[in-house]
Amino acid sequence: MLLRFRGANHRSFRDEFELWTSASRFNVDSGRPAGLAEDPEAAYLPAVVIYGANASGKSNVLSAMRWMRRAVVSSVTEWSALDRIPREPFELDPEGEDETSLYEVGIVIDGDRYVYGFEVSDERVESEWLHVHPRGQARRQVWFERDADDPEPFKFPGEGLKGDKESLVPRTRPNALFLTVAAAFNHPHLGPIHEWFKRNLWFIGDEGESTRGGFTGEKLKDPAIEKRVRDLLEVADLGVDGVSLEPGEKGLRVRLSHRGRSGSVPLAYSLESKGTRSWFAFLGPMLEALDTGAVLLVDELYASLHPLVAAEVLRIFRDPVANPKNAQLVCTSHDVTLLGNLHTFPPLERDQIRIVVKSRIGESELYPLTDARPRKNEALDKRYLAGAYGGIPRLTEGEAAEALGSENAEACA
Repeated sequence: MLLRFRGANHRSFRDEFELWTSASRFNVDSGRPAGLAEDPEAAYLPAVVIYGANASGKSNVLSAMRWMRRAVVSSVTEWSALDRIPREPFELDPEGEDETSLYEVGIVIDGDRYVYGFEVSDERVESEWLHVHPRGQARRQVWFERDADDPEPFKFPGEGLKGDKESLVPRTRPNALFLTVAAAFNHPHLGPIHEWFKRNLWFIGDEGESTRGGFTGEKLKDPAIEKRVRDLLEVADLGVDGVSLEPGEKGLRVRLSHRGRSGSVPLAYSLESKGTRSWFAFLGPMLEALDTGAVLLVDELYASLHPLVAAEVLRIFRDPVANPKNAQLVCTSHDVTLLGNLHTFPPLERDQIRIVVKSRIGESELYPLTDARPRKNEALDKRYLAGAYGGIPRLTEGEAAEALGSENAEACA
C-alpha cells in the first residue's frame, strides 16, 4: 500500500510537494475499518481526492507518480537509447531545468515499510536511496544510498540489505536506477520493491476510454469477472441487464444488452452513451486493482459519471468487504457533491481531501483540506465554492460575460 508520495520540479510543481495517503486521527476517530492496520504507522487511506481549479496542477500530481513508476520499471531499457533523461521539469523559470527533479514514495509490502526515492538531472541519476523499517521495528535500516558526486557513489551501510549488491554497481549506468538494475538481475530483496511499482500506480485518464474498454472486454472471458461487471452495470441504472463477447472482424467485440419491450436487446458498443462506455471501461481497471490490492490513479473521476456513481466508487474502496486486499484510489475531481451532505452516507471524510492551487507565476502547491481546520459537520461543498479552502478559479461572477460585452461594444463603436 502507498503511505505517501513526495516530488519536486515536475511540470507545474517547482517546489517540493507531498501527498499523504496514510490515515490520520480523523480516520481513526471515525471508526472506519478499511485502512486501519495494527501498526498505526502502516495505516492507510483507501481513497484520496484532489480538488483545484482548472489548470491548477491536479493532474500533475498524478503525472509525477506515473513518471516515477515508469522510471523504476524501465530506466535500464528506455533511458539507454535517449540523449537525456526524459524528465519534465518546471519550465516557467529557466533555472528549473538546471535543478534536479525529486521522486519518493513511502510504501508497505508484507508489513515492512519502505522509503524509496531518487533525484535526476537531464544527464544522470544524482542520488538514490532505500530505507526500510522492518515490521515491528521503529529503527530505520539504510539498505543503500547513492550520490553521483561522491568518489564512491554507492554505499551499503550495515547488514540490512542481504544478497549480492557490489557486483551490480559497475552494471549500473549513470543514467539508470540501481533498483531497476537489481531487479533485472533478480535480486531477491530488491525485486519485490520493483515489482510493487510494476503492479501499482496504474493510471486512468479520459483519453484512454477505448483502450480501457478493450481491457474490460478481455476480462469478461473470466465468468466470475463477467458476473461482477454485469452486476456493476445494473447497479449504475444504465438500463443494461447483460454483457457478452461476440466474434467480430477484429476479434471479440463487446455487446451490452438493454431491457426492451420484448426482453433483452444487445446493442452495438458504438451506440452506447459516453457515460455507459466510461463506466464499462472503468470497471476492468477497478476490479483489477481490487483483486490485486493495487493503487489506482484516476484523472477526473467525475468525467461522464453521475455524482451518485462516482460516490459509489469511493465507497467501494472504503468498504473492507468489497476491498479486502487494501486497494487504494487517488483521483482528481471537480465534483463538489462528494464534499457535501447530499449523500446519506458521505463518501469522503476531511482527511481524504487535498487541494491544489497555482500562483500567479504558474507554480502549483498541494495541501490537505485539514490545514484549514474544518469542523466535523461543516458544509465542505459550500465553503469550498466560497473560496474558504482555496483551489477555485479567481473569477468574479459575471466577469466572463462582461468581457465579451466590452469586446462587442468596442466592435460596434
